[in-house]
Amino acid sequence: MDEKDRQIISTLQRDGRLSNQELSEKVALSPSPCLRRLRLLEENGVIKGYTAIVDEEAYGLPITAFVRIRLERHSEAAIAAFERKVRSIDNIQDCYVMTGEADYLLRVLVQSLKDYEQFVRQQLHNIEGIAGIDTSFAYATVKKTTVFPRI
Repeated sequence: MDEKDRQIISTLQRDGRLSNQELSEKVALSPSPCLRRLRLLEENGVIKGYTAIVDEEAYGLPITAFVRIRLERHSEAAIAAFERKVRSIDNIQDCYVMTGEADYLLRVLVQSLKDYEQFVRQQLHNIEGIAGIDTSFAYATVKKTTVFPRI
């Protein structure tokens, strides 16, 4: 991947609805080479797909919780079971494997604190092998971007 590919990606991260003509103008390429590069980025899995970025609060999910999970055991089977269950829960938007005290960090969206309580009681507590759950709630967002830094 070269600088022109990164420029295409950055431009699409800012506006994924651009036509190939508009994209080619913004990255200073003619349409055919631009489309060829774009297709290669897609085929190679660099661009994994296209999506709409939706405001969580306007959608009806105004509460963002960051949940740190510690597992009781770190066996291959326990980890696989936990990760399989996490993938099946819609309220969990992101799940990261962490260093430090927590094994995982989850980003969870819910409608209310009552819904978060139900999420913990009905979803998290039903996952075997969790030793600890620690939650922090975001009360404001200072920065949130989908555009990667330049490298």
